[in-house]
Formats: sequence, structure tokens, C-alpha cells
Amino acid sequence: MGFCSISMGSVFLVLVLCISMMGSFSSAARFDELFQPSWATDHFIYEGELLKMKLDNFSGAGFSSKNKYLFGKVTVQIKLVEGDSAGTVTAFYMSSDGPMHNEFDFEFLGNTSGEPYLVQTNVYVNGVGNREQRLNLWFDPTKDFHSYSVLWNQRQVVFLVDETPVRVHSNLENKGIPFPKDQAMGVYSSIWNADDWATQGGRVKTDWSHAPFIASYKGFQIDACECPPTLTAADNAKKCSSASAGAGERRFWWDEPTMGELSVHQSHQLIWVRANHMVYDYCQDTARFPATPMECLHHHH
Repeated sequence: MGFCSISMGSVFLVLVLCISMMGSFSSAARFDELFQPSWATDHFIYEGELLKMKLDNFSGAGFSSKNKYLFGKVTVQIKLVEGDSAGTVTAFYMSSDGPMHNEFDFEFLGNTSGEPYLVQTNVYVNGVGNREQRLNLWFDPTKDFHSYSVLWNQRQVVFLVDETPVRVHSNLENKGIPFPKDQAMGVYSSIWNADDWATQGGRVKTDWSHAPFIASYKGFQIDACECPPTLTAADNAKKCSSASAGAGERRFWWDEPTMGELSVHQSHQLIWVRANHMVYDYCQDTARFPATPMECLHHHH
């Protein structure tokens, strides 16, 4: 228990402290408490608390959350495909339904052995994406589990890797830029063959002699406002807004003012990530976007 070793005279106090500390960690749920396979159930392998999904030349696989959510934080720990993963994509994302959907993506782009894995993030608002950023990681994501999270509230969407922010999408509605805040989103993951684009722009194809390609998962956490399908969108929006909380009612922790922007420490972390690990940013791509996208002019980098 670390510092919870007992000294005489403070036994009771230390026990209380230990118990309250243990209780403060939000625990990870089992896969089947929060999620269900959405396709290729024969490509799922369950090993205790681990879930593995495999991609072979017959099929990939995917899972989805049983519920939809409006604001909160979702986290999963993933160990990515080892060895030659060229052509494969493993994705972890949140998305709403319909053609005008909102979506927050982590896409892990496989690579030839010895090359770094690339992580592509993207944000869709009202059906429009084209906001890709790519970074390499400061560790080998195939050797161990690392946590990947999306924090979403009325002020910002933050992509986190091991709790380090790697991207922020701020609410700039005051500049006339739409922000995803009124559509409940499911949580999804999938592994599939994308060798038409995933590795070096599609130049390197999937080597099926290395199949099956396996992504491993554990540590499933969803701390978010659940939106029952029986409620209307307006009712869910009201239910999931702290503004509608009455006197003495609990505010959602992600609506606390401190969660509306990065802390000073997090801002420094993001600057470090962008300076040392970002390899592509749509905001800098003048070939694709001769006119700088509106949100790029206002986001603090």
C-alpha cells in the first residue's frame, strides 16, 4: 500500500485515509458492461480483462458503446498491432448518427517494422471533417498499453494520450464557428484494412502473411452524461447541462470552470507535443486550404 504502512497511534486515521484514497480512483469497467461487438464477433478474443480484436484477410472487427452520451470523458487503454502493421488502421472514436454528425477520432496508422506509428486525430462538426492532425508518439505504442481519452464539454474537446493533451478543439461559437454540443455520441473502436491510404499515402500495402493483426484493449472507462434513447434531443441536452442543475444539485465535474481550458501545465505539455511530435497539421496545409480554415485563425497554438 506504499505510504499506507501503519504506525502506532495513527492506525484508524491511516486506514480511513487509505480507504478514501482507494475510493477516489474511478475504476475501469469490464468491456461488456459498457460495450458490445458491432461486427465480426468471430474476430473477438476475450482473455480475462483483455479484449483483443483481430484483422485478417477475411475481415476486421469493431465494437460500440451500448449507450450514447452528451459531454464527459471516455478512455480506453490500447496496445497496438506489433511488428509490420503497414496498411492497417485501428480507430478509437466518438460519433453521433446521421449525415450532419459530429465525430472525434483517434486513428492509429500502422507502419512497416521499425517506423513510428502515426496517430491521426480528426474532428467532424455537422458532417464536415477535413481537420486532420498527425503526430508520432514519444513511446512505442505496440509494446505496452497506453490510455487514449477524449474529454468533451461545452467549452472544448481535448484529445489526451496518457493524460497528456495532444489536441484541443475549442468552442468558438462567439466567432460564428459551430461547435459540437447538441448531438449525443456513441463510443466506438475498430480495426480494418486501409492500405489504399493508411501507410505512406497508400504506397505500402498490407502484408497478409503477417496476419492476424491484433489490437488489444483494457481499462474501459466512460464518465459521461448518458442519453437514454427514450428522451428527445432537447431533453437530453437539458439533462446533461449543469446550468439546469437546481440548488444543491451536483454539477458535472467536466463543467467546472477549471475544465473549460487547459491548465498551465497542460498548455506546456501541448506546446511540447506540437513542437516535438506533430508531423502534419491541416491548419498549415496551404495546398489543401489556400484560405486558412476559420478555427485555425483563432485557436491558440
